[in-house]
Amino acid sequence: MISLFTALIAKRTVATVSALLVIAIGCGAGIWQLGRAETKIALAANLQARQQMPVLNANQGPWTLEEANERRMNARGQYIPEAAVWLDNRPRPIPPSGSTSSQSGFYLMMPLRLEGKDEVLWVNRGWAPRNNENRETLPIVQTPNKVVSIEGIVFAHPGKVYELGGSKISAYEGKPRIEQNFDLMVQAKLHGWSQAPFILRELEVGADDGLLRDWAPLTSGVDRHYAYAFQWFALAFTGFVFWLISGLRQYKRQGFGNGHRGDQE
Repeated sequence: MISLFTALIAKRTVATVSALLVIAIGCGAGIWQLGRAETKIALAANLQARQQMPVLNANQGPWTLEEANERRMNARGQYIPEAAVWLDNRPRPIPPSGSTSSQSGFYLMMPLRLEGKDEVLWVNRGWAPRNNENRETLPIVQTPNKVVSIEGIVFAHPGKVYELGGSKISAYEGKPRIEQNFDLMVQAKLHGWSQAPFILRELEVGADDGLLRDWAPLTSGVDRHYAYAFQWFALAFTGFVFWLISGLRQYKRQGFGNGHRGDQE
């Protein structure tokens, strides 16, 4: 058996190198996908543990990002709708039942002026669908014109998407803006106000305001990573089997037929 493999390798150098390359790529990508899945599971477990800690109160701060990150937080204040930022190209957190494609829309980022404090807290109020016929038409949402109490989870940012050219600071014109990404430092410079060093992703409270807040869990996509890992490992295995079978066929036609029979004669 050892001599057979030695012959398959020695007589088929190019094929062997190609097969090794396919196997290495397949195994490497498969291991990477498994690592991604394990990372998501660990992050979800850490998030769950932090959410079991006592609920923070934004009005009793100040809180640092390190203290509040991924923890539940209550906040009381009044929204400033004219300073809202609509984050474009955001998929619906959880697609409708039976749907296989993600629907694109906006995250509505809106500052909340905290009651009893000279500080603003940016809130990710939720997701709304985009008007496919006119991208500049913003969804209709309801914003209370009074002091409200909300609850959410603290994050460093609302998530980022690929953007050409990066963020640009423009003059604040007192009207909602459509952006690709959200930067707290940029907003602080635009408005010149004191604000919390994190954002609050609002949780579903049953409010009928035109926004969806059925946020996808951090473990979302773990099954997909496992499926991708299986595909990559299958590619590596297929590469090995193809190399082996094609080599055996060539060995029977040339190596066994010419070499062994020639020795016998």
